[in-house]
Amino acid sequence: MAYFQKYSSTADSLKEHNPASGLYDARIKPKDMLSITVVTSESEASKNYNLVVPQLYDPTVLGMVSTGTGTSMITTQPTLQTYLVDNEGTINFPVLGKLKVGGITRKELENMLQEKLNSAFNKEVPIITIRIVNYSVNILGEVLKPGKYQTVNDRITIFEGLAMASDMTIYGRRDNVKVLRENADGSKNYITVNLNDKNIINSPAYYLEQNDVVYVEPNSAKSRSSSIGTAETLSVSALSIIISIASILVTVFHK
Repeated sequence: MAYFQKYSSTADSLKEHNPASGLYDARIKPKDMLSITVVTSESEASKNYNLVVPQLYDPTVLGMVSTGTGTSMITTQPTLQTYLVDNEGTINFPVLGKLKVGGITRKELENMLQEKLNSAFNKEVPIITIRIVNYSVNILGEVLKPGKYQTVNDRITIFEGLAMASDMTIYGRRDNVKVLRENADGSKNYITVNLNDKNIINSPAYYLEQNDVVYVEPNSAKSRSSSIGTAETLSVSALSIIISIASILVTVFHK
């Protein structure tokens, strides 16, 4: 099963999209979960822009003895709270309020926040780090390990996704892989790709976006075999047994 063959079947609508011409940057969509960290040497000033969730634990569970009466809860190292992008593509950021983040990249959002926060810090320009913490794709159909797969670098190609699923089975159609994508406005569309075609790098589905569903269709042989039900299987088994018994009887009486 050879990938990247010289097979020209790329649709005209895909030719104008050429992700191979530059590095890919994912764009923020509604329902993305963003982790935003603002770091400066002015800790008192920067903490106003970092939403934290204190973590509590019961010292008695860890074998520690608590003082006083009852069970006391001790606060451990806090973790950053994530921001959920709403259907309008906005988040509610501390002090700054509502920010439109849908449709831009992480780098563009970092630059926006730096520009807005420059006046809040006297000594230095804040270091802002943003991550999409729920960047995942779903691989279904004729693959060895179907499931939901996450990535930490906000970028995954269709081949990386299939590699995570341990590649296709021998029954998968490599010339008709479907990608279901939900756009920022809520609309859905299918993109069909041919993994045998070397021009797949020009497809908008070459880089998978957040929550894409990749479906590998079974070939005709697998489809035919799956159409045979339990009754047909039992009939074939029964017929095989009858033929075997008849063959034994013929052999015995022939002697």
